[in-house]
Amino acid sequence: MAEQSAERGTRRRGYGEGLTGELLAEFLGTLVLILIGCGSVAVAVVGLSGSGRQAGEFGPANWLIISWGWGLAVVFGVYVAGGISGAHINPAVTLAFAVRGHFSWRKVLPYWAAQVLGAFVAAALVYAAYHWAIDAFNAKEGIGREESLPTYSIFATFPAEYFGGSLWGPLLDQIIGTALLLLLICAIIDQRNTGPMANLAPFITGLVVVMIGLTFGTNAGYAINPARDFGPRLFTFFEGWGAIAFPGRFDWFSAYWWVPIVGPLIGGVIGAKVYDVFIAKVISDRGPEEQPEGRVPEPGV
Repeated sequence: MAEQSAERGTRRRGYGEGLTGELLAEFLGTLVLILIGCGSVAVAVVGLSGSGRQAGEFGPANWLIISWGWGLAVVFGVYVAGGISGAHINPAVTLAFAVRGHFSWRKVLPYWAAQVLGAFVAAALVYAAYHWAIDAFNAKEGIGREESLPTYSIFATFPAEYFGGSLWGPLLDQIIGTALLLLLICAIIDQRNTGPMANLAPFITGLVVVMIGLTFGTNAGYAINPARDFGPRLFTFFEGWGAIAFPGRFDWFSAYWWVPIVGPLIGGVIGAKVYDVFIAKVISDRGPEEQPEGRVPEPGV
């Protein structure tokens, strides 16, 4: 009897423990991110115009749908995964935290794989919901998928025509945009500074993404997340968009596929290290006894 009681009192290990649970959270969090984000682009590109729910052309206002759509996508993706994995949902975030020493290097590649897989599955779900609208749009334009940059843009990014085929401009754009993202994420989650309280960090992080979309988005589609671009890009390659996806070729750009991967990874590390050098190190050196005038110390700081 005592032996049976001991067995009943021993908690059984489940599949959600340890790294497996974290990877499930990263997969689902990234899936939610891409499902909402790409869904908002689908509304702006093919949904409103093809459904009869748009009386006239929105024009530049469509960019507001996309910017706010991606911002809300981040909010809810972080709320889904935050309590389990920290809700990186972005390989650039994972790498930057590892470089800072705030995340285990052995988890980096598994996190990346879960994020890309979540993005791929989400792209497939968006396509499943919108392929009628996509096909109607292409039929109206008289083009096939392999020529349809607008419908491809529902899923992945490309550079603006004014770059004239240069990849350095879009690469710089991705470095700057992701550096800004990580700098602000580091500030938001740093409770020694003025980080938001009451579980508002995901909402504020979403506003950061809205801001980046409204300030840097038109240069190269503000991927600022390798999984956000690569997973859906991979899906579109298999689904018929061909060379637009890989190697990333159209009238004014070529071999573009690597830019939204390398640029964010570089920029994320830069942004996190800038925050550490300019702010985090200063906070650590000053300590709680040297709070600036007007700064209310947080409990435990």
